Amino acid sequence: MTQAKPGDTLHLHYTGKLDDGAVFDSSEGRDPLTFQLGSGQIIPGLEAGVTGMEVGEKRTVRIEPAEAYGEHDPARVQAVERAAVPDHIPTEPGTQLQVQLQDGQMMNVTVAKTTETELYLDANHPLAGKALTFDVELVEIA
Repeated sequence: MTQAKPGDTLHLHYTGKLDDGAVFDSSEGRDPLTFQLGSGQIIPGLEAGVTGMEVGEKRTVRIEPAEAYGEHDPARVQAVERAAVPDHIPTEPGTQLQVQLQDGQMMNVTVAKTTETELYLDANHPLAGKALTFDVELVEIA
């Protein structure tokens, strides 16, 4: 059988879980994830974990934060004056927002916590600092 190697286009069904068992993403009910192995289109730990798989093979791959979305960086959490945020913008902790940077680029942030006078916006990826476990099935190598 052919084993998945860099340069191959893989079609992969997956379910991604956190250590507490919570599912954060899945291809269930959708087309398989399609990507070129070795191209950097998916996180490094998952690329390494599926390399060498054969069509029809199922595997569980655990990925530590350094090989996924990195460690949580406290420097990427910034306080913003609550008065600077328009009233119609939701500010509950866990809310994901887009903010415009001074150079015009957009950045995704999550409201980490709130006080009477400030919002703390976290620009880390929501999965930063978390170990991830993927149940994967390779359905096709193209």
